[in-house]
Amino acid sequence: MTKPQPPQTSRQRSQAKLLSFLASANLAKLGVASLVLVSLGFVAIVAMQISDRTKVHRLKLAAGAMQGESYIISKAIEQVVEKYYPNIEIEVIKTGGTAENIEQLEQNKAQLATAQADVSVAASSRLIAVLYTDKFQLIVPSTSQINQFSDLKGKRIALPKTGGQFRSFLHVAGHFGLAESDFIFVGETEVAANEAFLSNQADAAFRVRALANQSILQLVENGSARLVPIPQAAAMKIKYPAFEAGIIPQGAYRGNPPIPAIDLETVQVQRTLLAHEKVDTEVIRSITNVLMEHRQELADAIPQQDIKPLVANINPPSKDSGIGTPIHPGAQAYYDRDKPSFVQENADVLALILTIVLLLWSWGIQIKRMLERVQKNAADEYSSKVINLLNEVPKTNDLKQLEAKTEDLLKLLTSAVNDLNKDVISEESFQSFRVIWQIALDTVRERRITLYQQQSSSPPSHQVSYSLSAEKGNKSD
Repeated sequence: MTKPQPPQTSRQRSQAKLLSFLASANLAKLGVASLVLVSLGFVAIVAMQISDRTKVHRLKLAAGAMQGESYIISKAIEQVVEKYYPNIEIEVIKTGGTAENIEQLEQNKAQLATAQADVSVAASSRLIAVLYTDKFQLIVPSTSQINQFSDLKGKRIALPKTGGQFRSFLHVAGHFGLAESDFIFVGETEVAANEAFLSNQADAAFRVRALANQSILQLVENGSARLVPIPQAAAMKIKYPAFEAGIIPQGAYRGNPPIPAIDLETVQVQRTLLAHEKVDTEVIRSITNVLMEHRQELADAIPQQDIKPLVANINPPSKDSGIGTPIHPGAQAYYDRDKPSFVQENADVLALILTIVLLLWSWGIQIKRMLERVQKNAADEYSSKVINLLNEVPKTNDLKQLEAKTEDLLKLLTSAVNDLNKDVISEESFQSFRVIWQIALDTVRERRITLYQQQSSSPPSHQVSYSLSAEKGNKSD
């Protein structure tokens, strides 16, 4: 008869449950899956970086009139950027000024644009850098009785009714209690407005331009015109944060006799370079790098001697500039290049996390090894029981006892298959056990035949055989 198995103690049952839980976690498979995911992620990142470096980015830069400073500087930016970053191609396009530039940028017809800082931009616009400072310049004939902005009421103004300059004029007029209907505007374009002023068909001209602008110089040369101050910039800044107080220095346009004759108060705004929010971050970072680190080459790319010095004014946006436009992430990445990285700032925390991860990984390895030892011990215990039965078979002379040993083998196999399904023993250990079990089963069968032969001259009509594959079943079931 089969020897009864001693009942499991509560401690043994708890250990069995713990091992079953650890086995179900399947740490080895989890580790392999994690490694695969990390490897695929690394390959994807490398592939994306290679793709970004080889991809050609074509951008349009809306830059105003061809004779304007922003257009000329934009052409220099195009030349130097393409020199250092051949995968970035910039096409500078002429426009009617800031208002059109912003419209082109908003519609994504242009990906870059120059603009006066006091003109409202679309939500999709992002700031790259400040290019230079524009001054509000009011020019009147030398013999004119106009001495202050309020004297312009009812006068003819040489100024196209489009673009950022026109909006800036209305902002200043509004501060002094005047409206658009208080003026007569002359000239469909800036060139036509200049011609109207020079032919005495306008009483004043208003421009938002950098100092020493060639167009303004033509208006005041030979002393035929003078500049009028525009005070109260600090008060205007309350309503228009981008406005700043500025000075047109004595002799800015001519030294002897000086034009202007004295330092004149005026309003100034920054001329900015904008980008559409969807332009690639690395592309904008590269353009910003050129603006900040290759100014001499930008100046060398500008043929007009009076515009070259403006390149020295290219700077990152300041916090107190009054420009509400957010900085493009690519430009911000460049400006933050000297700041400590996230890893540097959080080195202590990251070191602690790494230590914990390594500790958990070590524990995982140790638990895995312990689980493998326990699985091997469980399989060894099954193998040991089979070997004991195998050693007893040759000594067995009773068929009933032999049948009992067959039943014991079947029970051991059933128990081992169940433990295999629960991962209490490993597949490798089970295969080793199976070999011994099959030998024991074959030995029992041979011993049975021998006993029958000893008891009868003819073999029995029935033989007990057992197929391991039928008993084991499918582990997945």
